[in-house]
Amino acid sequence: MQNARKRHVRQMRREDRRAGSTGRPPSPAYATASGTARGDFPSRPAVHLAGLTDRVRRLADRTLPRTSAERTLDLVLGTALLALTCPAVAVAALVLTARRTPGGAWDRRPRTGLGGRVFELRTLRTRRLRLDLFSRLPHVVRGDLALVGPTPLAPGDPRATGPGARQWRQELRPGLTGPAQVRARSGMPWDDPALLDQHYAEHHGVVLYLAILAEAARNSLRDQLRRARRTKAHLSDADHRPPACSRVDRADSVSTD
Repeated sequence: MQNARKRHVRQMRREDRRAGSTGRPPSPAYATASGTARGDFPSRPAVHLAGLTDRVRRLADRTLPRTSAERTLDLVLGTALLALTCPAVAVAALVLTARRTPGGAWDRRPRTGLGGRVFELRTLRTRRLRLDLFSRLPHVVRGDLALVGPTPLAPGDPRATGPGARQWRQELRPGLTGPAQVRARSGMPWDDPALLDQHYAEHHGVVLYLAILAEAARNSLRDQLRRARRTKAHLSDADHRPPACSRVDRADSVSTD
């Protein structure tokens, strides 16, 4: 009986293959004999498993970026920088709180992140030692920001609604720094930062990621050295002698002549 059933199933399969080549629907007898037909609905366990798989995939899309290498660098470098700068940021926040800075120590603004998700960007209200940028490092570790990426924009910003801009801005995390921020002091027209962000979105990778990080660090160090040299030159050029000493020196020089 079992052999006869197998022969029947094989015969039905051959008929279905011939029917597929001629465009006819599959035989209902084959569906009854095999237990599953190509057009039948899946069973409940299969539906449950498919739904669970979709949920896991959506969760992975939200938590993991399209390029895992860049996200790994964000986690490693972001955590290391956060550990190094956290004491300075905490002290600065306490000082600003004690001074009762208008608006509080932290600036909170909505920004659009990966997949169009809106998050609240918290920034320390100070520019000293770039602590405003370092105060955003928790967003990098959480995944709201990347160390390098496009400029974080507010919801409804017109720069995010241009032709094609909506797609690539939703596929990348906004950055703590980026090509637009690095070149912001070059005196370029207003629309060039958007072009730089788009260029990074189209060509981003580990090499460009590291190059922009190195450029940002070099610019910051250069600004600090320039400020230190300006302060030193100002102190050396000033005459810090009391007025009486200046008059005595002049009198001595006149009498000597």
